[in-house]
Amino acid sequence: MSTADPATPAPLNPPLRPAPVKPTARFLLRHPAHVIALGFGSGLSPIAPGTVGTLWAWLAFLVMQPHLSDLHWALLLAFGTLVGWWASTVTARHLHTADPSAIVWDEVIAFWAVLWLVTPAGWWAQFIAFALFRFFDAVKPGPVAWADGLFKGKRGAPIGWGQGFGILFDDLVAALCTLLVIALWRWV
Repeated sequence: MSTADPATPAPLNPPLRPAPVKPTARFLLRHPAHVIALGFGSGLSPIAPGTVGTLWAWLAFLVMQPHLSDLHWALLLAFGTLVGWWASTVTARHLHTADPSAIVWDEVIAFWAVLWLVTPAGWWAQFIAFALFRFFDAVKPGPVAWADGLFKGKRGAPIGWGQGFGILFDDLVAALCTLLVIALWRWV
């Protein structure tokens, strides 16, 4: 049974929530989850961290592609999604922000999936895939907006595993939309 009097008004100064943390190079190196979630530093870009993270993903893909088989890519994407879920959740908690723009692992894993599934593709086809993915991720039309809002927590609520998954989920839907447009383009 509660000892609070229901007639007593709520306090004028509710408990303070921690202020959002600005990610820095020092923050990046404080925890392994930060290194992963911030895309090995690409998420620290002060301008368009999502685009910079996607460019980092493209470069990393080009370096790894000759050395990985389809099975290796499938395993990397599955493992990277699970590790990214953990890293994004931990990093969002440490930043005190549900979906910080500095977390770019979602762009990395989603764009790797796009590039893997469109390969073999020349430079122009990869560039079109990049442009389409950035469009769907930034503008968030239709299904991407739905996915973005699906796992949002209540404002001020603790950041949980649902929000961590939500960070990844809308980018995976953006990747799916990108692949659907490319498939339609190839079909036509």
